Amino acid sequence: MRRPHADYLRDAIYELRATLGNTQYRLLYFFSGKHVVTLSHGIIKERVVPDEEIELAIERRALVQKHPDDFTATFDV
Repeated sequence: MRRPHADYLRDAIYELRATLGNTQYRLLYFFSGKHVVTLSHGIIKERVVPDEEIELAIERRALVQKHPDDFTATFDV
């Protein structure tokens, strides 16, 4: 997806944008390989996405990259 629904923030972190009424929601996410998107967390945005929220997403991305099996769900079909 592209603007205005999604945007690149920095350091491989993206945001998905949603608005309900006057409230702007942001879901921070990153790609794990070519076909997997990993949701880091969501926030309610005021003006800009705070740096500490982006840093949290970067830390979570590093964890997923280091231990991908710890963050992978498996399902019986």
